[in-house]
Amino acid sequence: MEPESVAARLWPGRPIEIEPLSGGITNRNFKVLVGGDAYVLRIGGKDTELLGIDRHAEHAAALAAAAAGVGPEVVTFAAGALVTRFIGGRTLTDEEMRSPETLALIATMLKAFHDGPAVPARFDSVEVVKTYAATAAERGVEIPEAYERALAIAARIERLRGPQPLRPCHNDLLNANFIFDGERVWIVDWEYAGMGDVLFDLANFSVNNGLRPDEDDALLVAYFGTRDEAAALTAMRFMSDFREAMWGVVQQGISELDFDFVDYAQTHFDRLERTAAAPRFRAALRTLQGES
Repeated sequence: MEPESVAARLWPGRPIEIEPLSGGITNRNFKVLVGGDAYVLRIGGKDTELLGIDRHAEHAAALAAAAAGVGPEVVTFAAGALVTRFIGGRTLTDEEMRSPETLALIATMLKAFHDGPAVPARFDSVEVVKTYAATAAERGVEIPEAYERALAIAARIERLRGPQPLRPCHNDLLNANFIFDGERVWIVDWEYAGMGDVLFDLANFSVNNGLRPDEDDALLVAYFGTRDEAAALTAMRFMSDFREAMWGVVQQGISELDFDFVDYAQTHFDRLERTAAAPRFRAALRTLQGES
């Protein structure tokens, strides 16, 4: 599916300018100018359903995010291609992202989406890594030795936390998915959204944006009013990196992009192993187990 043919169907007979957008390692994204309006045309990459992506669920999540005031307007969805209003702006710096004001804002934005309508997809961080491992193995990718060690820890986290309420979550809160337009912040890229654990979402934001323990506390207080979930957040930071590591593994058997997914996976395995060895993580597991 080429952007020119998609755009011609969406805006027949109108002058169109198409500009590739950089940064994505799963899909192809384009800025489309139609008259005086600017849009983002998102065309899904090859075999992205094997990454757990459901384009209809992405569309539903993007609509819910727009209704909640945290995502850009959704213009249309056709033949697997999603069109949203173009948001001109920039990503926030690391310092800006970790400021008390931004943490409070992000907590409010995420809560607005989490409290919104259900989306037609499920996101279970433990099942996701198992599915990725099976898919990668089927495609001849060697599963890293670190996988089984990480899976044992993941099973312990799942057991200690027990069943959690399912809420609509973004599940891919990288810095690049926040755009500051000069006045406000928008959250984009809802393709991994699904009904899941809000602590995964918060932990995913935390680890991807390098939050320190005191900044985690600020995020939790802004979201819940207390830091009572600090141990769960610390544990789920591990799950976020485990998911990301196995995403890199399965991409080795799927993606046609010129990107070093082996290094990407190893980077996240290295980080999750450092997390697991840290006193903060071991203390968090003891807290979840009810020990002092």
